[in-house]
Amino acid sequence: MEKVRAKKHLGQHFLNDENIAQKIADSLTLEGYSNVLEIGPGMGVLTKYLLEKPIATYVIEIDTESVAYLQEHYPKLEGKIISKDFLKYNIAEVMGKEPFAIIGNFPYNISTQIVFKTLELRHQIPEFSGMFQKEVAERICEKKGTKAYGILSVLAQAFYEAEYLFTVSEHVFTPPPKVKSGVLRLRRKENYQLPCDEKLFFTIVKTAFNQRRKTLRNSLKTYQLSDNLKEDTIFDLRPEQLSVEQFIDLTLKIAADGV
Repeated sequence: MEKVRAKKHLGQHFLNDENIAQKIADSLTLEGYSNVLEIGPGMGVLTKYLLEKPIATYVIEIDTESVAYLQEHYPKLEGKIISKDFLKYNIAEVMGKEPFAIIGNFPYNISTQIVFKTLELRHQIPEFSGMFQKEVAERICEKKGTKAYGILSVLAQAFYEAEYLFTVSEHVFTPPPKVKSGVLRLRRKENYQLPCDEKLFFTIVKTAFNQRRKTLRNSLKTYQLSDNLKEDTIFDLRPEQLSVEQFIDLTLKIAADGV
């Protein structure tokens, strides 16, 4: 079978640098799980290095041409190729309740949605490693006090230790994207249960950053906070000035205020 044709509507840019593929595969620590799920394997440049590791490798791929290529070239994947859309598929059908890691050279157009889906499955995903558009990878790992720090940064870092690993040139892809890529690793915190209402935490973070130029006193008006709580100096701040811990503290204060 000839090589797979990259499809623009799927955001496909096939990595053709073996050293980078190896580095991404080696970014997994293999601690706390015995299964790994690769999202969007394409022609398996990363897959081949995962298959060398002492771990069960599953791949999920929406492109039927890529699925056929993988079936022909990687017999070790027999029974472990999921021809589905990761964002819509109930992965418990394959993984059950077993912990698993996620890895991939993620399509730029759905990469942030992949992170949000991972956060939904955080109880089952101790580690996450992969390649994003460089700006998105940096945003996920960013600390408070910058323009890049936002919803993704706070929510990912509430549950995971985020580490930006390395930058990848646009010239090692076919076809080359217009921007550089960045590889990151998320390792779930030992204690990843928040000491506040997690659903309320998510909502407060999103509401605050949706009006990021405003102080919290103005952006969180919908919560009808008491005058007493609104006097708290935390409400003088804008969302990018708050650390994850301060957002947790803010959630506890709002919950105690009777939301």
